[in-house]
Amino acid sequence: MRAEAVGDLVPYVDTAREQVLRAVESALRDDVHPSVRAAAAIALADTKAGEALPALLLAVEDADAHVRQMAITALGEIGDARATGRLRRALSDERPEVRFQAVIAFPRVCTQPEDAIEAVVQATHDDDPLVCHIALRVFEELGEANGDLPPSGLARAWALLGHTSPLVRAAAAVVLARFGDPAGHAVLVEVAEGKLRGIDHEDEAAAIELCGELGLAAARSALERRAFGLRLGFGRDPLRWHARVALARMGNERAIREILSDLGAWDRHRRTLAVAAAGRARLEAARQPIAAMRGDDRKADQGAVEEALAAITSAAASAPGSPAAPVE
Repeated sequence: MRAEAVGDLVPYVDTAREQVLRAVESALRDDVHPSVRAAAAIALADTKAGEALPALLLAVEDADAHVRQMAITALGEIGDARATGRLRRALSDERPEVRFQAVIAFPRVCTQPEDAIEAVVQATHDDDPLVCHIALRVFEELGEANGDLPPSGLARAWALLGHTSPLVRAAAAVVLARFGDPAGHAVLVEVAEGKLRGIDHEDEAAAIELCGELGLAAARSALERRAFGLRLGFGRDPLRWHARVALARMGNERAIREILSDLGAWDRHRRTLAVAAAGRARLEAARQPIAAMRGDDRKADQGAVEEALAAITSAAASAPGSPAAPVE
């Protein structure tokens, strides 16, 4: 109940900021239960409480691992450059969970882009695969913000394609593909084929869709199995939606037909998924049915409608009516 009460204070920060932050800081500093202290750190992140910086810096040394992680997360969310030194030290902490959160938080407080990039490069050498994996994810964020992947990040992603951990190899392939480098295409196909175990669910979904976006013909049969087949004993593939999008992007007639059919489904959730799939697959044939849903939230989520129409329009402007050409 105390943890819930801490979270319930957050909406009142605009009208009673001083009292709210005083109570939350007290919970972070003094409560005997780690779940309450962790909730307090999250609340300080949600309120962007730069005033609580000293308390959060102390909480980085909390006896509980989850509290330490949430304190570092809060420092990153607040983005106060005064936390740079403490987070820099956290990057080399002996505890992997601290290093993990520090890799995410450090670039958000560091005012020197070169220092942020160097820190993330170093994190890709970490012995812990989870830390290495999150460093690749942060590189992707930095690349998206700058419009290109830093050369040092590109070099590390190449090297990590041969990492012993499938988790890291898959992430490296996704990052390279998203920035136009074909070096990891074979790994993307392996992911689609289900040959890499223990990888991140988000990376697996991204790899499947990238196979379609890039027109990787070597992945076609695996995508068809995932989209249309049954897995013995396990039912349908949990990533069948992504596989169907990938196939539609490659011009597969069955995938396109099913997506277009679902635009007229009775269920709103199913229609919304079809709208999102049509947008991701850049299906020109879906433009009019989706446009007819505009302004009526009962038909489909309006955010999904606008996003899909924008994607279809953008694709038509660059290559009207042409699906990705298969790459042999």
